Amino acid sequence: MQSKLLHENDGQRTFAVVLETGDEVMACLQAFADREKLSAAQITAIGALSDVVLAYFDWQTKQYQKIPVREQVEVASMIGDVALAPDGKRALHIHLVVGRSDGSAMAGHLAEAHVRPTLEVVLTEQPAHLRKVHDPESGLALIRPAS
Repeated sequence: MQSKLLHENDGQRTFAVVLETGDEVMACLQAFADREKLSAAQITAIGALSDVVLAYFDWQTKQYQKIPVREQVEVASMIGDVALAPDGKRALHIHLVVGRSDGSAMAGHLAEAHVRPTLEVVLTEQPAHLRKVHDPESGLALIRPAS
């Protein structure tokens, strides 16, 4: 993983983070967010992956169902955020749309993925902090701007 600060002004920073073949996406982005002490950031990316595990939140069971994709895919869209979890740790929440070789797409939460050959990520930090709070209805920690 390589990174570069592209812009900084009034508490807003923009970074380019480039992941390389074999890098595990969530681990690298978590390490970057921790290192830079991000507490409110947006994530966008494009690239390709050798494999990915998507996750779908099942409302009835309140559990994530894993969807493994064990083939080379293009990252058609990757968007997400970094916020502070109720325990104060940095939490990544990323959604991903991948394109398969036949042109079909699959989408869901990003659980895990390995890069091949590159993933080009832009992270834009906001000067305000975002905090997640426990939502009793879903059982999830959700961003609440007023928190």
